[in-house]
Amino acid sequence: MIIAGSFFVGLGILGIFLPILPTTPFLLLAAACYAKSSERFYNWLINNKWLGNYIKNYREGKGVPLKVKVLSISFLWLTIGYSVVFAVNTFLIQVILILIAIGVTIHILSIRTLKK
Repeated sequence: MIIAGSFFVGLGILGIFLPILPTTPFLLLAAACYAKSSERFYNWLINNKWLGNYIKNYREGKGVPLKVKVLSISFLWLTIGYSVVFAVNTFLIQVILILIAIGVTIHILSIRTLKK
């Protein structure tokens, strides 16, 4: 889990600089991985002066920036759409993927938008 957490931290850091990658979801995944595997890494991430705010704002209910929401939903639908059209030939699996995308979209939209 430490390796997965570190991978997600890397993606989260890239997301700060690349507009196509959402930062907050990757850092939340990293925090979840670290919480299950290493208290030291988890505390480092939560207390990090550059990365910790993304997680703290989400956990404290302050919300997620609008940019993150838009990018997350866009990336979600691009990847699910690609999978449904080009990668999966089974109708039932296609329906399940679309239902998952709808559920995740509803969840993301239900999160408070962080006001700067």
